[in-house]
Amino acid sequence: MSTIWLNSPIRRFVDVVLAATAGIVLAPVVAAVALLVRRAHGSPVLFRQQRAGKDAEPISVPKFRTMTDERGADGELLPDEDRLTPLGRRLRSSSLDELPQLWSVLTGDMSLIGPRPLPMAYVDRYSPDQRHRLDARPGITGWAQVNGRNALSWPEKLALDVWYVEHASPRVDVEILFRTIGSLVRRDDVSADGHATMPEFMGET
Repeated sequence: MSTIWLNSPIRRFVDVVLAATAGIVLAPVVAAVALLVRRAHGSPVLFRQQRAGKDAEPISVPKFRTMTDERGADGELLPDEDRLTPLGRRLRSSSLDELPQLWSVLTGDMSLIGPRPLPMAYVDRYSPDQRHRLDARPGITGWAQVNGRNALSWPEKLALDVWYVEHASPRVDVEILFRTIGSLVRRDDVSADGHATMPEFMGET
C-alpha cells in the first residue's frame, strides 16, 4: 500500500489542492512574516538551501530567514545559537519559517507529508536502511515531526522516516496532519536538547 499511495496521482492532486488553498488563505500571514523578516534581518527575506529530494535528487528548499549572517574574526559564520534571532526563534517554534515550502509542494519537489528534506551531504552517511527515507518525496511535515521532532536523536528520527515510507497510507497522512496542528499549537520539541537547532548528522558510529 505504501508504494502505491506515495506514487498515487490522487495523493499528488490532494497535495496541490491543499497547498494552493493554504497559500491563498495564508497569503496575509506570509506577507506579514516577510515584512518582519525584512525589518529584522534585511534582504533577502528567504534563503534557499540545496537538499536531497526523492531518490536523492537535489532540490532547492526555501525558508524564511531566521538567522543573521554574522561571522567571526576568521571569516566563518558564527554558531547557530549566536546567529538565531528572537524573531527567528518565534518563527521556528511556530513553523512559520516553513511556509515558503508550499511553493515547493506545488512544483512537485516536495509533498505536504513525508520525511523532512535534509542536506545533500547526509546522503552518503545514511545506512542502507536509512536511505529508504529517500524513496518518498520530502514533506513539510512528517511522522518524525509528530513523534518528537528535534527532541529525537538522529537514529530515532531517521527510523521514523523509514517507518513512514514503509507504512504510508491515506489514514496515516490524515493522522499526521491532525497531529501536526496539535504540535504547532503546543510548539513542541522545536530544538534538540542543548542545541539552538539540530546538530549535524555525522552518520552511524
